Amino acid sequence: MIILAVESSCDETAVAVVKDGRTILSDAIASQADMHAIYGGVVPEIASRKHIEAISGLAEQALEQAGVTRGDIDAVAVTYAPGLIGALLVGVNFAKAAAFGLGVPIIPVHHVRGHIAANYIAHPDLEPPFVCLCVSGGNTMIVDVRGYTDMDILGATRDDAAGECFDKAARVLGIGYPGGAPMDRLAQGGDDRRYELPRAHVADAPLDMSFSGLKTAVVNLVHNARQKGEELDLPGLAASFGAAVSDTLVPRTMEAAKRCGYGKIAVAGGVAANSRIRADLEQACRQSGDKLYLPPLSLCGDNGAMIGCQGYYEYLAGTRGDMALNACATREIRLG
Repeated sequence: MIILAVESSCDETAVAVVKDGRTILSDAIASQADMHAIYGGVVPEIASRKHIEAISGLAEQALEQAGVTRGDIDAVAVTYAPGLIGALLVGVNFAKAAAFGLGVPIIPVHHVRGHIAANYIAHPDLEPPFVCLCVSGGNTMIVDVRGYTDMDILGATRDDAAGECFDKAARVLGIGYPGGAPMDRLAQGGDDRRYELPRAHVADAPLDMSFSGLKTAVVNLVHNARQKGEELDLPGLAASFGAAVSDTLVPRTMEAAKRCGYGKIAVAGGVAANSRIRADLEQACRQSGDKLYLPPLSLCGDNGAMIGCQGYYEYLAGTRGDMALNACATREIRLG
C-alpha cells in the first residue's frame, strides 16, 4: 500500500511517500527554522503562509523522488492534531483536495502518534506493546503503546514541554533557535554539576513532570549574572540544564516501563536527538535489562514519513476521514 503523507503542524512542511507503513520511498521537507530564528520562536501566521507556499511543490517533489505517479497512491494521510491551528489547516485542506482529486481515502493522524511510528521505520523488529517517551517542543509525555492505534498517557508535563524549555534557555543565552541542537553542542565538555537547577516533582502523580520552574530558574540566573556583570560558565550551564531535563525524563520513563513490564522502551520527538538524554537512557536500560529503541536523528524532528507510517496502521484499524475533516489545536493521543 502506498500512502502520500502530509505534515504541517508547526514550522516544517513535509510530504512523504511511504510503502506498507515501514518503507520510506521519499520524504521531502521544507524547514522554516531560519526564518523564525530572528524572532526566537515560531510565528504562527508566518508559518501558515510558508506552508501554503511550499506544500504543493513538495508533493510534486515527493512523488518524483519516490518514482511513483498520482495513480499509484492508495491513500492520503495527514496530521490533523495537535499543533498550530493555522499551520494544520494548510496540510489538512491540501490533503483533502488531494484525496478527493485522486479518489482515495484520507487518513487523519495524531502528530504524537506519528512521532512514535518513526521508530517502526527505524526498527523493523519493533512491535507493540512498549512504553514510549515522547518529548518535543510542543509535547512531553510517557505513553503506554498497547497497540498500533491503542495508546494511553501514563505521565505528562503539567506545563511547559521539555523542548520549549531548551528553546527558551537557548534564546536567553543568545545561541540560536531551535534551541535543542545549540544547547547540546554547548554542553559538550561542560560540568553538569556547575549550577544547581531544580527538578520538579508533582505530588500524587509520580510520572507527571513540570518544566516551568527549570525554565524560570535559567532565565533568572542569566539575567542576574548580566545585571551584576558576572561571567557565566556557559558550557557548564548548558550541561547542568541538560542534566536537569534528563533527570526529570529518564527516571519516570524507567518507572513507567517497570510498571508495564513490556521490556521495551522507545523514544520519539525532536528532543530524542539530545545526546545526554540518549546516553542516560542507554545506561538506564543496560541496568534494567529493557531493550531501548532510539530513532535516528533524521527521524526525531517533524517529517512526513512518520505520518505515512502511522497512517498505514490507522488505515488497517479502519480510521477514515472525509471532506468535513477539520484540524484540532489540541487532541488527546488516546483519541487518535
